[in-house]
Formats: sequence, structure tokens, C-alpha cells
Amino acid sequence: MKQAVPLGLWLSGLLLLAGCRTKIIETHIEYDRPLPPGQLALRKITDPYRLPDFAPGWRDLDSLQGAIRNSLNYLGKPSSAQYFPYADINRERAVKTLETFLTLVESGGRSEEVNGLIRTYFDVYESVGCDDRGTVLFTGYYTPIFDGSLKASRRFRYPLYRAPEDLVKGPDGQTLGRREPDGRITPYPTRTVIEDSGLLRGRELVWLDDPFKVYIAHVQGSAKIRVSGRKLITVGYAANNGHEYQSIAKALIDEGRIASDKMSLAAMIDYFRQHPGDTDKYVRKNPRYVFFQISSGPPRGSLNEPVTPLRTIATDKSVFPRGGLAFISTTAPGEGSRAAVKQPFGNFLLDQDTGGAIRAAGRCDIYMGEGDRAGRVAGQTYQEGRLYYLVLKP
Repeated sequence: MKQAVPLGLWLSGLLLLAGCRTKIIETHIEYDRPLPPGQLALRKITDPYRLPDFAPGWRDLDSLQGAIRNSLNYLGKPSSAQYFPYADINRERAVKTLETFLTLVESGGRSEEVNGLIRTYFDVYESVGCDDRGTVLFTGYYTPIFDGSLKASRRFRYPLYRAPEDLVKGPDGQTLGRREPDGRITPYPTRTVIEDSGLLRGRELVWLDDPFKVYIAHVQGSAKIRVSGRKLITVGYAANNGHEYQSIAKALIDEGRIASDKMSLAAMIDYFRQHPGDTDKYVRKNPRYVFFQISSGPPRGSLNEPVTPLRTIATDKSVFPRGGLAFISTTAPGEGSRAAVKQPFGNFLLDQDTGGAIRAAGRCDIYMGEGDRAGRVAGQTYQEGRLYYLVLKP
């Protein structure tokens, strides 16, 4: 799941739609605007009247407990110490925050008590957002499930690849480039060069039956593959070629391939199924290429901990505290037939993943789960809101 790209951002051609999103075009909001030098992404709220209503997040507490334990497991690893302190939050305080909140969750408290408990025991920080006024864009991502094979065949002809041996990564897993025979490190080739040159031949991990499904796996950063008709294996993110992600949705709209009011993941799948010769033309507009590895167990985030539907968020880990307890206030797609209707959404989540297109304090990506339904919800999630972090009072 590491380095997943939010499906809502992937379908950024939707920005051309009328209605509430017209504002985005008119004002040219830069959700990924970098922070000024020296500025932190979080600001402590000192006015209690500016705190959100936390009560809507007090639901499905079993999944919340599991997500908190995953963050505690990460913070218990010695390697996590290098990312603290964050402002006045040291690792011990981050751990105590999660332990205390877990105790509150396990205590069976009622939702009407939550606001008072948080005011008593926790400091609340708010993201400064993209505009220094707290505006954050929320998008969604998910884990697709595809049929596939561990061997090439007439049906399964399109591979996902292992990371190449000449790929050089930095200490935080970032791609530095390609190591040449003379020891020099040069930029790794783009998607087009990789696919045309055959330089990854022999590094095939698993084979799919559709080139656009391969691209979806690249965009989401992981997938579950059904092999032999029933067994599910997880292919997880291993690395990327170091190039910046570029969306292909806008190109499809601009060139009249899909109408702006019809753009969706399903529409893109249908289009490329009907026009298979166009697949390479459009996916190659994105130079970023992702490499995979077989993973055991559930999909994992960039902290190497399992991600939990509606409990895990992906943020820019260079500006937000890893594993932290967060609360979001936004709107989100409804259930079933009402998926296109946005409803108020407030929830407690854990900051456990990193997005390939998630940059700075104005962006946050919500993990929606596995399969087609999660994909539909993720593709319809593109809303502004507020992002908060809870920290135990000293």
C-alpha cells in the first residue's frame, strides 16, 4: 500500500465538473502548496470553541482499537525513534497518547462523553492546511482485487514487476536513481522507456489479463490477485522509479474520450476495454512506474503496519507525525445507491501511510478498503475538510 495515489486525485479530471468543485477552478487552490520554511504543519488549538464535535467518530470501536494497536506496534520499534520529536511531541508522549486513548475506547464510554474527555486529557492540534486557515483536501484510495496468474499465458500477458537490482533507494525508501556499471547514479528510466526497452524482463512477479488493471495496481500501490481461480495473494509496493505521478483523467476529458460528467474509474475501465489500443497512449502520460513484492497478510502502509478501512490515512510524512491519532471533519460519499450524495463525516483515524501524490499540509488520503465497492467510494471522495491530531497533555 505504500506510496499509493489517491483515486480521487487520480480522477482529477472531475475538477472540471460544475457545482461545488467549480470553486476549485475559479480560485486555483494549491492543495499541495509547500509550507513556508520553518513552519510546522500543525497548530495547537487554544480556543475551546474552535474544537470540532468528536462524537460522530465514536462508532465501530473494534476497528478503532485495532488501528490504534497497529500504531503502537510501529512506535514500539526502535526505528521509529528517528522521526521524533515532532515539535514538543516526543516518542514517549506519542505512545502515551495512544495508550490513554485506547483505554478510553475500551472503557465503553458513551459518545456524549467523548468531547468532555478529550478536552480534559488531550491537546488538539489542527493542520494549517493549504492556505494557513486549515483547508485540507480529502481523497480516497483502496486495494483492488483482480484475477491473475503466477505464469504467463494467452490470457494473462501483462506483468507486475519486482524491483530491479540496479535501483538505488535512500534510507527512508525514496528512490535515488539507477546505479550504472561504473558506479554512477543516474535517474531511473520513465514508464515509456521501461516498457519499450524490456529492461525488466525476467523480473515478472505476477501476470494480469488487462493492461489497465496493471495501471490501477500501480496507482493504488498494491492489489490482491486471485490466482488459480480462488487463492488470493497480496502484491505490495516495493519501490518506484522516482518520477512524479501525473494523472491521465484530465487528458481523457480534454481529448473528448470521456465526458467530464461521466468520468469515473468504471468509465475509464469501460473506455479502455472498448479501445484497448489507446491504453498505452494514455497510461504513458504518467512517467511514474511502481515495482511490487509478494506480501503476507493484509495490505500494509508505509509504516509496515496493516491499513484499516476508514481508520487509516495517508499523509506527507515529512510534515506530519507518524502513527499519530487524528480526527477528520469533512463530507464523504453515502452508502449504496446514495454513494453520489455527500454526507457529513467525522472519524478518528491513524496516520499510517504515505501517498505518492500526497504533498504538504493541505492533503490527506483515506483508506477505503478492498474490492470494487471500496474503489467506487474512493473514486467519489474529493472533498475539503479539517484535519486534527490529538496529543496527551503533558
